[in-house]
Amino acid sequence: MVTATRAQPRERGGPLGVAVLGSTGSIGRSTLDVIEASAGRFSTWLLAAHRSTSALLEQARRMRPAWVVVVDEQAAADVDPRSLPAGTRLAVGPEALDDLVRNPAIDRVVSAIVGAAGLRSTWAAVEAGKAVALANKETLVMAGPLVMALAARCGATILPVDSEHSAVHQALCSGQHADVKRIVLTASGGPFRTKPREALATVTPAEALAHPTWSMGPKITIDSATMMNKALEIIEARWLFDMPAEKIAVLVHPQSIVHSMVEFVDGSVIAQLSPPDMRLPIQYALTYPERTEGPARKFDFTRPMTLEFEPPDVERFPAVRLGHEAAARGGTAGAVLNAANEAAVGRFLAGGLRFTDIAEACARVLDEHPFEAEPTLDEILRLDSWARQEVATWSGC
Repeated sequence: MVTATRAQPRERGGPLGVAVLGSTGSIGRSTLDVIEASAGRFSTWLLAAHRSTSALLEQARRMRPAWVVVVDEQAAADVDPRSLPAGTRLAVGPEALDDLVRNPAIDRVVSAIVGAAGLRSTWAAVEAGKAVALANKETLVMAGPLVMALAARCGATILPVDSEHSAVHQALCSGQHADVKRIVLTASGGPFRTKPREALATVTPAEALAHPTWSMGPKITIDSATMMNKALEIIEARWLFDMPAEKIAVLVHPQSIVHSMVEFVDGSVIAQLSPPDMRLPIQYALTYPERTEGPARKFDFTRPMTLEFEPPDVERFPAVRLGHEAAARGGTAGAVLNAANEAAVGRFLAGGLRFTDIAEACARVLDEHPFEAEPTLDEILRLDSWARQEVATWSGC
């Protein structure tokens, strides 16, 4: 389950300090909208980005944080500290970010760095006992048991930002953990939900990046198109909610209105509904257990609405099956699947793999990796590198 029932209380007067890791991405930008609309409840203490220095500097002038961090040292060389607003300081590199995220001035950490790169800073925040609003699903996909055990030891709170896991967290408040029959994660189905299976091999990156509902970064958008995002979300839910893989299902819902559901043993199904707007789960994670007015879109119940649901086609989208397999195996399976997928998506976007090769390469690497049931963090990181190298040299069947 989520590590704590309440977010960390205020220990001092004034706004709560927020660190936004990955501030220039879609989740980071939406987080700044939430902070600005919070009527002074939150303030931006730290902004961090990897290479997007121009956007980061613009955000710094807008939000006036105490610190900005450029993780990539080469990109940081182009930043003139004199361009920062008065009172804002510049730090460079992953070590600096790890140190700053532990600062007592930070009350909430929004972990929104995409991919495996987000594990390190999230680990530092959890180790420091912070309240972590987790948008980086790869942290739990790669090292779920280790991260949740660390949070329990250090008194950290982990609250999900993914719309699906936020919905599950909210629905679970309606009953006891022991009474849950299953969690149902909804999926939009992406742009190829109805595309013939035989036509998927010729899908171009431009076609795969045209998501019908959400506006996201390229890697996450491709994951939605392959439904690998659901595979990773199955693994994340396995550890976040302490739920066995066989109790986690996926249901395609093209309208993206029902963000996920929880079915209880008595047959009751509790769902969380809202217009597709990431500012709502971000705000819920920041204010939990309270709810406040915010900038997210609201329903217009004067207009008709149709909601559709259908089971996923795992022959067309085999990634869903891989997610269940990795969640059931545990150990190093999640880390290897995630690394293989990141590498395969990169090759697809660069024109080196076909769309259908993404899941095929991931399945091959997952099957052939040297599985460890109870890995250390170092072993997880070693196999992360191994999986990427395997995909880099994979040429298909």
